[in-house]
Amino acid sequence: MIVAAIVVPIVFAFYFAGPGIGVAVGALVAVGIVYVAVRLRPEGEIGSTPASAGRPRVLVVLADRLEEPEPVERVSSLIKNAGDGAEVMVLAPAHIGFLDRWASDVEAARRDAQQRLVVSVAALAAAGIEAEARVGDEDFVQAVEDQLGSFPATEVILVSGPEDTTRAARELRARLRTAFHQVVNGPAAR
Repeated sequence: MIVAAIVVPIVFAFYFAGPGIGVAVGALVAVGIVYVAVRLRPEGEIGSTPASAGRPRVLVVLADRLEEPEPVERVSSLIKNAGDGAEVMVLAPAHIGFLDRWASDVEAARRDAQQRLVVSVAALAAAGIEAEARVGDEDFVQAVEDQLGSFPATEVILVSGPEDTTRAARELRARLRTAFHQVVNGPAAR
């Protein structure tokens, strides 16, 4: 059915309007296919079902710095509630701008993500939480999905600003097989 929807307009354009129009219709169909392919997002579940045996693992995803006392306390409390000896991975997706992506200029975004990691891991260390750190993909959901492939977390915590990542939080809440928490930094935390 899909193949017919692609081929039939092109064939009719060639047959009734000639090769020039046929090629133009073919190009429009190709653009339509690319547009639909780009807009498609995976909708399956993310991560595997957490194993009941072994150490708990917590993935902390940073959309915002984790440095103010109240958000640090909430995150450390969630980590401690996950279980004794929880392994913690802190992930900072690189915020890459549209023009930077096209110019392949990602160094500033990676540097900013690394700075968020250093500040946040230091704040967690001051709260008694030992953690590893990684820079991830610019898309929060993709970054979490990638990281869960090598670090199967039992819980995911998203640290964001008041208006940041609402789409990502909704999608993670819907697709994650593991427990999901969101800690929102207040306006004073910025």
